[in-house]
Amino acid sequence: MPSPIMIISGTNRAQSNALRISKIILGHYRDAKIPAELFSLEEMPLHVFDPSSYAKKPPAMQAIQKRVLDAQGLHVITPEYNGSFPGVLKYFIDMLKFPESFDRKPVAFVGEAAGVWGGLRAVEQLQMIFGYRNAHSYPDRVFIPGVNNKFDSAGNFTDSDINDRLKKQAIGFQCFIHSVCGIESKPPPV
Repeated sequence: MPSPIMIISGTNRAQSNALRISKIILGHYRDAKIPAELFSLEEMPLHVFDPSSYAKKPPAMQAIQKRVLDAQGLHVITPEYNGSFPGVLKYFIDMLKFPESFDRKPVAFVGEAAGVWGGLRAVEQLQMIFGYRNAHSYPDRVFIPGVNNKFDSAGNFTDSDINDRLKKQAIGFQCFIHSVCGIESKPPPV
């Protein structure tokens, strides 16, 4: 079985929109029979934030590190906070091994925000960081503006266009991974 795509919900805020979107994307991968797993930054153990963690990674961070290294690709969902991405996402990136964590790793991005740009600034800043670390950025980015008004009470999108774009992105990202990594396979049905 191929390594899963790791979906990263890029904030540790409880009941975040990023986590809602991450779960929807996970559903799209599952529907397409593409191996994927979800990691929310809410799952980062508190002791990882101890300053001594920079020098010696705690076992919990080592387990997270292994998941990143083993993933065939990363699908990052980020909110926009104060014109950028959340600080906890930067800390997560900083705690991962350099350079091998993202070196030649395919990465897809989804931005979401309450404002009209849908997390564009956050995604572009993340692309610079991942580019610096030699990742391969999937060019089909999805931006979700006015995110606070996009869900029904069950956590599903009320805007079918956004849901369709996320499904298309997930399936396209799998094809991108295969082309970048030289894996031959038949793409899943759309």
